[in-house]
Amino acid sequence: MRKQNETSVAEFILLGFSNFPEVQEQMFGAFFPEMLVVLCTERATISFVACFVQMYFIFLFGGTECFLLGAMAFDRFAAICYPLNYLVIMNRRVFVNLLMLSWFSGIIVATVPTTWLLHFPFCGPNEINHLFCEGPPVLELVCVNIFLFEIYAFTGTILIVMVPFLLILLSYIRILSAILKMPSTTGRQKAFSTCASHLTSVTLFYGTASLTYLQPQSTYSPDTKKLISLAYTLLSPLLNPLIYSLRNNEMKRAMMKLWQRKVTLHTV
Repeated sequence: MRKQNETSVAEFILLGFSNFPEVQEQMFGAFFPEMLVVLCTERATISFVACFVQMYFIFLFGGTECFLLGAMAFDRFAAICYPLNYLVIMNRRVFVNLLMLSWFSGIIVATVPTTWLLHFPFCGPNEINHLFCEGPPVLELVCVNIFLFEIYAFTGTILIVMVPFLLILLSYIRILSAILKMPSTTGRQKAFSTCASHLTSVTLFYGTASLTYLQPQSTYSPDTKKLISLAYTLLSPLLNPLIYSLRNNEMKRAMMKLWQRKVTLHTV
């Protein structure tokens, strides 16, 4: 009987914002196909396998981005603190190694918890109070003691967040020290401009991810957690191309022309 119960869940139901249909309508146009299904229906289903595949890629891309942001901080450190030796420090071999290390770390971060969680029994209910299959809401449906997994998950999250974050923090301490020693105001402004886009991405990603994974379960309501999780899974990747392209002079000129045209149309 116990064996039958453990294998009874074949699919999950994603509740999304079913309690707030007006919110679903407003957010409908901003997301990807699977998310559109969740937002336009009250009971969107996802198969057991598809749920874990989705969870795997969320862990993979989230973990990889953490380490990539750390690698980018090192790149900024080398460019500002050692400009004459930058091409030696950040040569092609170092660049490839940092990229491979980031992706390899992301794969480990995704594979271990997803595989472990996959072996837990799910006896029902099968309603996930979330927009997609993310670790914490799926864990609530496991019908055995998950104390060891929770310790591993919390410890792993701390390491994934803190190791790259410490690298970022140390890099920017050295960068700030180097900038303050620059005699030229133009040089300081150029250095700050070099770091601005990266700092914006770091603040956006780490801020929202920390609010989701490092807060006690009772701190936020389920619907608030859904909105926060959207920020780091969708908003951050959506804004990153815009954030980094604003450093491009052609992009700046195009944005300025667009703004001037808009102002002219409103004044006519």
